[in-house]
Amino acid sequence: MAVDITDIKAILYTDKSFQLQERDVITVKTSPRVTKNSLKEIFKRYFNITPVKINSLNQRGKVKRFRGVKGKQNDFKKFYVWLPEGAKIPGLEV
Repeated sequence: MAVDITDIKAILYTDKSFQLQERDVITVKTSPRVTKNSLKEIFKRYFNITPVKINSLNQRGKVKRFRGVKGKQNDFKKFYVWLPEGAKIPGLEV
């Protein structure tokens, strides 16, 4: 399965993720088909950084109502990526 940098949907910025970024951990939202190994390859190829550790979390989409019609948000996968000490990704500095 070929994954690309386009499978990374967003870098999450929440109170928890800001606290984690101070300890060199970034939170990444991806499509559900991305695996830990493929995300590690993306970081090696595009950012020249080898993550120390990666944890993943499958997040189901919420069921919502809009004008009386029931709908569901998309499922996604969330990764916590531990970067080596001192490694920074350009544009993501806190």
